[in-house]
Amino acid sequence: MRVLPPLARAYVLCAVLGALACVAPVVTGSATPWPSVGLLSVLYLGCELVKVCPLMGRRVPEGLGSFFPVVLAAVFLLPPAAAALVALPGGLAGTVTARPAWVRRIWHGAQQSIAAWTAGQLYGLLGGPGALGTGSFGGTGPSGPEGGAGPTGPSGPAAWVADFPYVMLPAAAAAVAFCLVLTALDGCILAAAERRPATTAWRGLATRSLAPHCVHGLAGLMMAVMWRSPYGLPAALLVMLPMYISCWVFAQYHRERAAHQATIRALVQAVDIKDRYTRGHSERVGQASAMIARELGMGEERLEVVRIAGILHDVGKLGVPTRLLRKDGPLTPEERRIIELHPEYGHEMVRGIGFLGEARAAILHHHERVDGSGYPYGLTGEQIPVLARVVAVADAFDAMTSTRSYSRARPVRVALAELERCAGAQFDPDMVRALVDAIDRQGWHPKVTSDDDLQVIPAGAGEVPAAGAQGAVREAVPA
Repeated sequence: MRVLPPLARAYVLCAVLGALACVAPVVTGSATPWPSVGLLSVLYLGCELVKVCPLMGRRVPEGLGSFFPVVLAAVFLLPPAAAALVALPGGLAGTVTARPAWVRRIWHGAQQSIAAWTAGQLYGLLGGPGALGTGSFGGTGPSGPEGGAGPTGPSGPAAWVADFPYVMLPAAAAAVAFCLVLTALDGCILAAAERRPATTAWRGLATRSLAPHCVHGLAGLMMAVMWRSPYGLPAALLVMLPMYISCWVFAQYHRERAAHQATIRALVQAVDIKDRYTRGHSERVGQASAMIARELGMGEERLEVVRIAGILHDVGKLGVPTRLLRKDGPLTPEERRIIELHPEYGHEMVRGIGFLGEARAAILHHHERVDGSGYPYGLTGEQIPVLARVVAVADAFDAMTSTRSYSRARPVRVALAELERCAGAQFDPDMVRALVDAIDRQGWHPKVTSDDDLQVIPAGAGEVPAAGAQGAVREAVPA
């Protein structure tokens, strides 16, 4: 907990207390349907544990997400407090890769418990339990509004048949409420832990999550209907199986994407080996690009694209002779023209990587200037793709704060001042302002450095050359 800011720690504690308040009626109440609670809890826990255990010889990546149909089935079948209890074990056992792992597990458990309780309350207010039906056969599923004994005999079939399509309205509302509570809590913890503006932290969370949660809600409803049917638990499990398989297929997509990213990493390492003066440069440009994109309010998916664009922006240097990249001294006009081909080389190299999307255009145009004097095509202003303008600022910033064969590293504040001076001519002013604001709030803590990059000129020492950002990135501007 000590790694979290005080506000984030307080927020996690409040979420835990809220979750305990949600499940308290289960412990104090006498009508809790414990067999159903136990079955659903074990089922959800098993679905989550499969992801952290070997599956067909491989591990399921974190991108698979939690398997919420079971939790939503609990929302439809059980009282709200019991549904909140069902969510706890799976939430605590979910996949966590970042540290502190135990805090994140507690957070996920509390978050899902609160979301399940809220969804259950709304489901009950809209008459969902009555529309779903109140009977069961053979004691294999929860019966009645509280899971007690249901009707038997001739009146049984009429009791368990769900009222379609009306039951879908409260079920859909509950699934949406479940999604919104999860995303709202996620946005708040991001704002508290990373000191982001609330609007930026929440941006895109709900829109990305709504459709998957609605699909999970539909699967959970079908599971609940079959659980209440004469076929009971076996039929409910058969409904769940295709959904889980689809999630596993989705995980396969994430594996394929991870393979692409491993290829990207290999390309970047090849560039770093070839050009020793820019070792770590690609990773830092990706990091700075992501900071700018986040400050501009870009969604997580686009933010990842711009980060990859920053990482790959110089991959075309693999096509440039090593002697030019390592030359200690000024370039001749002919040598400069050869180096200026690297954006086009890079664009061709990544053309076949389909998921990069906008990143390809950023790689091609990251040396364009808003005044039209850049390369390779001399684009101006809005003609330059947005992500290319982001990477251009990040590239120049890292070049100025890193030691090269032709310049020594400069303090961060000096580099930012130079970017501001060149805004409107070389760089997009909005992108420059975004980087300045992000560094003002978060500081600049590069994840990848080289020994040469640590030779930073002390603050206030020396003056910025007249060439400024142009001199810091000698290949960035035509002679």
